[in-house]
Amino acid sequence: MSEADIPRERVEDALFRAGYWLVFAVLMLPIVVVFVTSFQQSSYLTFPPSGYTLEWYAQFFGSEEWLGAVRDSLAIGVGASLLATVLGVTGSLAVQRSDSRVAKLLPPVVLLPLLIPPVVLGLTLLIYFNRVGLTNSYVNIVVAHTLWATPLVFFIMQSVFARFDWNLRDAGMDLGARPSRVFYHVILPNVRSGVVIAAVVAFIVSLQEFIMALFLKSFEVKTVPVLAWTSLQSSLSPMVSVVSAFLVLTSILGVLLSAAVMNLEWLAEQL
Repeated sequence: MSEADIPRERVEDALFRAGYWLVFAVLMLPIVVVFVTSFQQSSYLTFPPSGYTLEWYAQFFGSEEWLGAVRDSLAIGVGASLLATVLGVTGSLAVQRSDSRVAKLLPPVVLLPLLIPPVVLGLTLLIYFNRVGLTNSYVNIVVAHTLWATPLVFFIMQSVFARFDWNLRDAGMDLGARPSRVFYHVILPNVRSGVVIAAVVAFIVSLQEFIMALFLKSFEVKTVPVLAWTSLQSSLSPMVSVVSAFLVLTSILGVLLSAAVMNLEWLAEQL
C-alpha cells in the first residue's frame, strides 16, 4: 500500500463515520424532542419549551384512565408475545426439520399478515369476531397483535435455528429421548437467547400497534396508543409526549433486556 492511499483511507473512514453519526442524529432527534416537550410548562405542545416541569408526569401517573391503559397495553403485550412466541418457534422448528412441500410453503404464508394493511386486518377481524360472538376485547386485540408478531418471531427463529447444530438433536433422539424432552433439554438451552429476543420484539410490536387496536377496542379496554389518539382529538397537550416517552422507554428497556440475555449467554459459554 502506498503512502498516498493512507490519507485516502482516512478520509473515507472519516466520511463514513460522519455519515453514520448524521443518520443516528436524524433518527434520535424526534425522540429527543418527545422527551424535551414532555417536561414543558405550557398546556400546548411547543418546541423549544418556555419552561420545564414534572406536572404532566404527575398527571399521567395520577390518572386512573392512563394507568388503566398502561395495564391493558402490558397485559395485551404479554399475551400476544407469549402466543406469537409459541406459534413462531414451533412453526420455524417444523420448517427446519421437515422436507415436505407443505413446510416449504409455510414461510410465505406466515409473511402474509405483514403484507396486508392493518386497516384491512382490523376491519376484517372486527367483522369476524362479531360474527362468531367473541366480544372480549382483550382476546380480540391479543389475536390481532399475534397476527403481526408471529411472522417476526418466525423469521428470527429461522435464522437462529439455521445456526443450530442439529447433530445434537439427532444424538438425543438416538439415545431414546422423546421429542419433547429433546426440545426442552437440548434445543431450547442452545437457542434460549434467540427465543427471548423474539419474544421481546413481539412484545414491542404489540405495545406500539395502534390501528387494529382502534378497531377492536371497547369502553373497558383501551391501549396506550389508542387513548393517546383519543386525547389528541380534544387537545394537543404535553400528555401525548409523556405517553410517547413511556412507549419509547419501554421499547428501550426491552432492547436492553435482550442485550442482557445475550451477554449472560456469552458469559455462561465462557465459564
